[in-house]
Amino acid sequence: MSAFVDALRLAADEGDRSRPIHCRWTVLSHDMRPIRSSSGIEVKPTSELVDPASFDYVVVVGGLTDGPKCHPSLLAYLLQADQKGVPLVGLCTGSFVLARLGLMKGRRCCVSWYHHEAFAAEFPDISATSAELFVVDHNRITCAGGTSVVHAASHLIAAHGGRERAQKALRILIEEQQLPASTPQPLSLPQTTAIDPRVRKAVLLIEQTCDQVLSIDEIAQRVHLSARQLERLFVRDLGMTPSVFGEKFRLARARQLLHTATEPLYAVALKCGYKNQSHFASRFRAEFGVSPSSLRNRPGGPADAPADLSPASLI
Repeated sequence: MSAFVDALRLAADEGDRSRPIHCRWTVLSHDMRPIRSSSGIEVKPTSELVDPASFDYVVVVGGLTDGPKCHPSLLAYLLQADQKGVPLVGLCTGSFVLARLGLMKGRRCCVSWYHHEAFAAEFPDISATSAELFVVDHNRITCAGGTSVVHAASHLIAAHGGRERAQKALRILIEEQQLPASTPQPLSLPQTTAIDPRVRKAVLLIEQTCDQVLSIDEIAQRVHLSARQLERLFVRDLGMTPSVFGEKFRLARARQLLHTATEPLYAVALKCGYKNQSHFASRFRAEFGVSPSSLRNRPGGPADAPADLSPASLI
């Protein structure tokens, strides 16, 4: 929320004086009580739920997916905004709120790589992507959260106030330029150093289809490259072929699940693209020097050990 409002306030006035001259924002509430974020910071609402048609956009700022649920009055307000044709914006997990109300049906949705698996499991019929910073689909805008919020806000500022005003806000926020919606999100593997955006999109695809094991030809086709071009770029950026990277990722994902989940080994194997449990165990031992069962049964319990894989209010 602070990133979104910061971009607006810097575009709204000269310098950083924050006067709402060229654009305005309102923090809405059904009961006017302070809104407490997961970090403990409270935000004071500035208005009750007025007619949504008085706004150009209604923005849903997401919170923890397992946190307190939205009040029914807020959900009804979003449905009313949709009925009146007001564009809806979902920041970070705000996309979950919109999806649960059925407001993302037939539209593409941007989700953070961190929440992609949970979103896909809850909404299998919604076309979700974690390969972009934000997605504009008719009167829905969704973004991954974090710094992508600044660029989603910049998109709106440029559309209504011009690129110069959007660029001014970005420069004060120490962002060099506005990034297009299609810019790939940072990779979820901290050790991955891919530079080429096509490699990054391919890596995200491998991560998001962990249980399917796409062929190199399929991956290359989806990122608009030949298989040979894709292999060459992977070796250049990551020092390994897509096949090697894919297996290393699946095994790292399996180790994470062994540390954090209680599912049987065959279920972990299936989730990580191995249809044969013995083959999975063999590859796991070759990679980590220990069998999956031994890792899980170590004294002290795997849940205490670190895993290497990093795999609402309204405005």
